[in-house]
Amino acid sequence: MSAGQRRALLICNAKARNGSLDLDAVRGILRAGGIEPVEPPPDADCRDEIRARAQDVDLVILGGGDGTMNTAAPALVESGLPLAILPLGTANDLARSLGLPLDPLAAARFIPTAEPRPVDLGWVNGHYYFNVASIGFSAELAGELTAESKKTWGVLGYAVAAIRVLRRVRPFTVTIEHDGTVEKVTTIQVSVGNGRHYGGGMTVEETATVDDGKLDFYSLEVAHWWRLIALLPALRRGTHGRAADVRAFQTQEITVTTRKPRPVNTDGELTTHTPAHFKVFPKILQVYAPDPANRPGPFDLAALGSRLFPTSETPDP
Repeated sequence: MSAGQRRALLICNAKARNGSLDLDAVRGILRAGGIEPVEPPPDADCRDEIRARAQDVDLVILGGGDGTMNTAAPALVESGLPLAILPLGTANDLARSLGLPLDPLAAARFIPTAEPRPVDLGWVNGHYYFNVASIGFSAELAGELTAESKKTWGVLGYAVAAIRVLRRVRPFTVTIEHDGTVEKVTTIQVSVGNGRHYGGGMTVEETATVDDGKLDFYSLEVAHWWRLIALLPALRRGTHGRAADVRAFQTQEITVTTRKPRPVNTDGELTTHTPAHFKVFPKILQVYAPDPANRPGPFDLAALGSRLFPTSETPDP
């Protein structure tokens, strides 16, 4: 390795939607930019590899989708290594939030000259997340989605799974504690966002960023399922918090409890259950990304496919 050349731990999730990408071109691009890739065995656990090689490399390059980034988050925090992203997943919401190229080769060309920038992480019950954590419809949808359906259908896989989930979704009651207040509400979905985008086209809040030191909370408290059809454009733009039947606020810490344990979806993965204690860890991780001034604006994802959240009107006890 020549003087000044960096070493990067390159880990790609072969199960990601585009995980079969031929990495020879990626390796060539990195080496031409002064980065020597170090690759673990294909079946190695990414967290174990990051921890084991933390002293031997200068950065970590992860190829995969949001679930891959979610899985690696604790090891990245522990190691202190900066992260570079090769978007190989279905939605690639973190890459979108950061304004990264979504083409893997374009993303690879970006890495050698990019600068690491600090980002926040959300945290719930000991689990870090980049984008959003949800309870309710999105969590049930995450449980229904399979790697095969995402690989076959891409973002449309969410709609296919949603059709199956609709029949069993029911409103439920949650108790919300934050900033000295306690509220009990009936909802079909509670979301606590750290980043900007999620779900392959939705926006947590129109002004949200991955480095603002805040969590963006919203609860969909609609009386009729058809009301959500009117809300879909706002959900894509992140302006839904202005609606009378959507509760929305910013905070740094919040606890959500339910009568019965409910699964919590973090970045598309079911990782914990209620009661759920959320916090934000400001600027805890470094990620190679464009200047924040070049990140996508509120309407950049409006053309992507929408998501329906129908439900019946009777809350469960």
